[in-house]
Amino acid sequence: MHRDLDIHIDGVSKIEGHVDLNVTVRDGKVEDVKLAISENKRFFHQAIRGKSAALLPQMVSRICGTCSVAHLTACAEAVEHAWGIQLSEQSLIQRNLGMYGLMVRDHAMHLYIFTLPDLYGKDSILEFDGKLERFVHDSFAVKAAGNLLSRITVGRAVHGTIAQPGGYMKQPTAEECKNSAQELKAVRERVLDLIGVLGACDFRFERKSNFVGIVNDDYNFLTGHIHSTAGVCFDETHYWEHLNRVVIPYSQATAFEFEGREYMVGALARMNLNRDSLHKDTRRDVGEYLKRFPSMNIFDNNLAQAIETLHSIDAAVELLESTDFKQEKPPSLEPKAGEGVGVIEAPRGTLYYMLSINADGTVRWGNLVIPSAQNQIKLANDIRLFLPSVMDLPDDKIRFELEKMVRAYDPCMSCASHFLKLKWKGDGKPHIHRH
Repeated sequence: MHRDLDIHIDGVSKIEGHVDLNVTVRDGKVEDVKLAISENKRFFHQAIRGKSAALLPQMVSRICGTCSVAHLTACAEAVEHAWGIQLSEQSLIQRNLGMYGLMVRDHAMHLYIFTLPDLYGKDSILEFDGKLERFVHDSFAVKAAGNLLSRITVGRAVHGTIAQPGGYMKQPTAEECKNSAQELKAVRERVLDLIGVLGACDFRFERKSNFVGIVNDDYNFLTGHIHSTAGVCFDETHYWEHLNRVVIPYSQATAFEFEGREYMVGALARMNLNRDSLHKDTRRDVGEYLKRFPSMNIFDNNLAQAIETLHSIDAAVELLESTDFKQEKPPSLEPKAGEGVGVIEAPRGTLYYMLSINADGTVRWGNLVIPSAQNQIKLANDIRLFLPSVMDLPDDKIRFELEKMVRAYDPCMSCASHFLKLKWKGDGKPHIHRH
């Protein structure tokens, strides 16, 4: 069908934060796609300057409530590397548990509350009734299990209070570990049910893509080397040699290219790169769905998140039941000049922190690379290529299909937005800053 179409979506629904989508179609051809992150200006890169590096992890956790543990952890790792601090084996276990708690609670929010309504043609999970009502109860139960694990490992489910560079001010008690393991086990069947539902979903959009993420031998979210499906592998300290910052004039967030090209980070990237390292119990119970990966279908990001939720439960239970935590004081933090890089896998993808610290322990400058900002270019290109396949639908259905694709990426616009909005002159096209 040859048609003219102007699509304006002010505030895509059921995502974290705010993004606007504007698409222009003339004579059946997609002429322009503008995916504009529209969060308020945040200025992280400027706000961290002059702050105490020892206290910075607690500060940057406030960048986003949803991703607070991820920011806290990546920043703490950057400070540790700048100051030559080595985590104890016990502290590394506690940090891994904190990340597993984050994955369980964060993925549950996206999958149950943002994604399932799309599968069942509902506007909200609150419209679920009858047989669907179980998902409402499941969503709260699974999130609660993740919240409890976060509370005993980082102090709170959001904006943890006991984590600092080098360790923790408090360790989980034996009773807390037992209770958390029991609660995680109790929701495991609910997550398996969710995996079955998402595994049967027929949403599809495929195209060859480059996926980037951390690869290791036990599918943890903290350690390993950065790989891409294009065959690149490097240590985290060299990340800035591979990324190009891209300024998008109409968006509040800068974007990124990987070696000059679009790419994707997140659960789908991790599953495509590191599927065989999942916990043995996870691999045993979802082997049927693991055969789907590596996948080029963007909607399989939802299935990948559900499988990661199960993996996080299985891995966390094993650590909780095998670790006898002893009270351990974190090391004293002696200010000194240095530079350090912290890289972790946040729920939505690889999160990079680079810090330069003055001799007095204050931050001289920093560079934060946010997962959703990295996905920004590919998401816009996917929308451009996906739209012709739904062009014959009524306008409201087209808008729904485009929003559904945005949701599949599970973007966090609150984290991504930190750029100053300017009145641009010129062609209005993205400008690439190469490094």
